[in-house]
Amino acid sequence: MRVGFGVLGPVTAWDEAERPLALRGPRHRAVLARLIVARRRVVPVELLIEDLWQGAAPPGATSAVRTFVAALRRALEPDRPPRAPAALLTTQGPGYALRAAPDTVDAWLFEQRFRQASALSPAQALPRLQQALEPWRGPAYADFADAPWARTERARLAELRLHALERLARARLDLGQAAQAVPDLDAHVAEHPWREDAWRLLALALYRTGRQGEALAVLRRSRALLVEQLGVDPGPALSRLEQDILHQAEHLIPEPAPEHTGDQLWTRAAAAYQRTVTPGARVRLESTVGLLREMAVTGPEGLRTARSQRLAAVTAAEELGDPRLTARVIGAYDVPANWTRVDDPDQSARVVAAAERTLAALPGPGHEAARARLLATVALESRGSRRDRGSRAATEAERLARDLGDPTLLAFALNARYMQTFHRTGLAPERDALGAELLTLADRHDLVTFQILGHLVRLQSRAASADWPGADHHAQAAQALARHHERPLAEVFTTWYRALRTAADPRVPFATSEAAYRGAADRLHGAGMPGLEQGLYPLALLCLCLHHDRPAPTDPGTDHGPHEPWARPHVLLAQGRRAEAAAALAATPEPPRDLLLETRWALTARAALALDDRPAMHRALAALTPAAGEIAGAQTGMLILGPVDDHLRDLNRALHA
Repeated sequence: MRVGFGVLGPVTAWDEAERPLALRGPRHRAVLARLIVARRRVVPVELLIEDLWQGAAPPGATSAVRTFVAALRRALEPDRPPRAPAALLTTQGPGYALRAAPDTVDAWLFEQRFRQASALSPAQALPRLQQALEPWRGPAYADFADAPWARTERARLAELRLHALERLARARLDLGQAAQAVPDLDAHVAEHPWREDAWRLLALALYRTGRQGEALAVLRRSRALLVEQLGVDPGPALSRLEQDILHQAEHLIPEPAPEHTGDQLWTRAAAAYQRTVTPGARVRLESTVGLLREMAVTGPEGLRTARSQRLAAVTAAEELGDPRLTARVIGAYDVPANWTRVDDPDQSARVVAAAERTLAALPGPGHEAARARLLATVALESRGSRRDRGSRAATEAERLARDLGDPTLLAFALNARYMQTFHRTGLAPERDALGAELLTLADRHDLVTFQILGHLVRLQSRAASADWPGADHHAQAAQALARHHERPLAEVFTTWYRALRTAADPRVPFATSEAAYRGAADRLHGAGMPGLEQGLYPLALLCLCLHHDRPAPTDPGTDHGPHEPWARPHVLLAQGRRAEAAAALAATPEPPRDLLLETRWALTARAALALDDRPAMHRALAALTPAAGEIAGAQTGMLILGPVDDHLRDLNRALHA
């Protein structure tokens, strides 16, 4: 059982379902808190006694501590067999240690996220700082405010929290969100009136929202507090800001409010880089790709804009003639991908070509991380291809990432591996294992977008195996993460999964399932993912009809897009054009190696059975046999075409009749 610990407020602990654990009395919580303060180091029993009773230990204190520890162990590891050694609260020599993982204690996670944010751009730092501050429920170690052993740690965490709040305000100001910064800063200075930087940020935020008089009043109020109560003058930063406001210094003029579309955001960001980065500077290219990567997960407009600008950044990097720079620009776009058909085949081909040229141009040893990113890019952008270059690139990228021990790089490489596991049917267990590793890795290192991806991969694989409770769990987890971290594109997949779940329930009428797919199609429209959107809704309705033993829809003007070769025989059969259907089936190509591989072979099987095409039956039987036990279409997390076993049974009967 994975246990979490909270000290940013009253001391508490919870299980992996976030249910609070019974920690019994205050002495038990004090022992736990004291061990957390020690940060995985051993605390001798004598020191525990001294800290718990503050020099007034009663007789039998040692036995009491052992009793507290035993009770804590039962609460933290309820499934531990009798006499088995504890794995979490361990006995080490003369004392005890809590071997909690770094990401299971809210205070440690807060510090980790705060440190990470300090190295990020404002756009990247803002959500990370919000995540860092989210676990705070009150003063750290709130139930031990008077304990000497907690005093230093409480003060240290409180100071870090104040720095994080001010860093968050600076990020908002840098991003043109002055109005959002004002209320929090106002409360901040009221609670901590001696923090000069907080006063400065509040005044600047007020000025940038057009409240010049209030900004000056804030600065004068801070001066009065400092002079009258501390006997010191304001520091140079506050004095300089006051003079700048009085003279309406040009550099204080606020940026226009952020726009809501990706193209407008790109224009503003590009203009900001143009002003602040020396023309021709290489850092601009790398910074731009970082911005594109962030935009790609923010929503449809951001995704479209990122896609439209990505190739330009790669081309510009190549023109500078530095393969290491080009490798960084190409590899920095590690946007998680879940659908196996690319949105822009021409762009993907050009990115792959640039990545291959850069791989060939990189100097010898010493650039393994760059090579791994380039190889993962080749694998991701080659998805769905029948050539084996993508598979080889993914395998090599994964090997390099594991050797380097870089979790973000490994997550990127695992994503690439996933995209190359469609060379035959029946590989849902392999993909599920990849999704599980990706999810564990992303959870451990707080890689939010890869956490969401891991849940979506497992959703698809569990659906393929008809493990509906498992798939439901991953759908709910992906949706919760997406909403919390504002990743709206993930909800396209969870919405389609809900339509699949509706259709998979034999008690649900056809019309209800059809309506669910119609709603899912509305959600997909305009999502900025043409590789997914094109022809998917007509394909879903075709599969639904065949699943219910209905003829294919024959609405005129229906565009099946890339799925046309596999849909056409069924449409022609529904129209009574049997000869044309037979010709269309004979012309059906080998399906691409992607998420729809089993779906297309199942469609081929149904058409072959209807037309008594024995060669097509043999091909479909050979292709679908490895997928025995799965649900045709469900690997997509969107479609359903019945159990593969039913298709295999019907094919075998027809071929041996």
